[in-house]
Amino acid sequence: MRPFGYLRVASVDEAVRAAAGQPGAQFLAGGTNLVDLMKLGVEAPRTLIDIGRLPLDRVEELPDGGLRIGALVRNADLAAVPAVRDRYPVLSQALLAGASGQLRNTATTGGNLLQRTRCGYFQDVSKPCNKREPGTGCPAREGAHRDLAVLGHSAHCVATQPSDIAVALAALDATVCLHGPEGERTVPATEFHRLPGDSPERDTEIRLGELLTAVELPPARPGARSRYRKARDRASFAFALASVAAVLTVRDGTVEHAALAFGGLAHRPWRARAAEAVLCGAPATEEHFARAADAELAAAAPLRDNGFKVPLARALAVGVLTDLAGRAGRAAHG
Repeated sequence: MRPFGYLRVASVDEAVRAAAGQPGAQFLAGGTNLVDLMKLGVEAPRTLIDIGRLPLDRVEELPDGGLRIGALVRNADLAAVPAVRDRYPVLSQALLAGASGQLRNTATTGGNLLQRTRCGYFQDVSKPCNKREPGTGCPAREGAHRDLAVLGHSAHCVATQPSDIAVALAALDATVCLHGPEGERTVPATEFHRLPGDSPERDTEIRLGELLTAVELPPARPGARSRYRKARDRASFAFALASVAAVLTVRDGTVEHAALAFGGLAHRPWRARAAEAVLCGAPATEEHFARAADAELAAAAPLRDNGFKVPLARALAVGVLTDLAGRAGRAAHG
């Protein structure tokens, strides 16, 4: 690990000023990803700006009935908040599906969203990687790519975004709040992470010097049910091969509203707009759920060794939607 400076700040404004005034600075919260990458030599910040004591560790009710989740709320704490468990179960389930209990006690909401890919080529500084060093190539395309992208990838990168909660937030139409030298702004969670294109080194839409301060959830839809389901190589402490976050409202056997997002398939949580278009207004049946999944996954472009992800994601989506529709039907009949 290379030498670095350290600065603890007492306010959001101080953090932003420090980042703007120190090229090569990075923010440090729980450190569950950044410190690992520093040890590997992948990240080498000149200065760590410790934001761990900023007042960004609260979950607050919004006037419209939504929730504001501070960037420093710990994953374990957020999963246990009654308002999250009751109104947004898909988010609580995604939080509990991530990492181990020990890591969830340390990892933060903001840090989870900003974690970087677990692609082996990115994490191995002896290998070329366009995400780590633009222009060096993407050996994963012809090498070890079983865990990597089947949607939205480019010739420059086939990495996947590993966050579980980012998938749930995409399905919930959450908003990411940022504070930077030019003030505050918001970005939809569905647009916060970038597809690789020809600039895979840019993971998100964060601008230089900006600090992620919070995530805001809109009010929960009346009658909506939600679920997160994840397929992985082992039962715990493993990243998703494929995952699904779904929010479904069914009235009289018809889908009134559907929001669906896939994880483990792309460089960002993949909001399934084509599937949603098929679902809305259609009968809430397994047949229509399968048609919707097929409509979305028709765009998949798997590589040599990861084609299994397409039927896996399809099965996850159909299973989750069928389960949610069944629960809605049982509730309607008392």
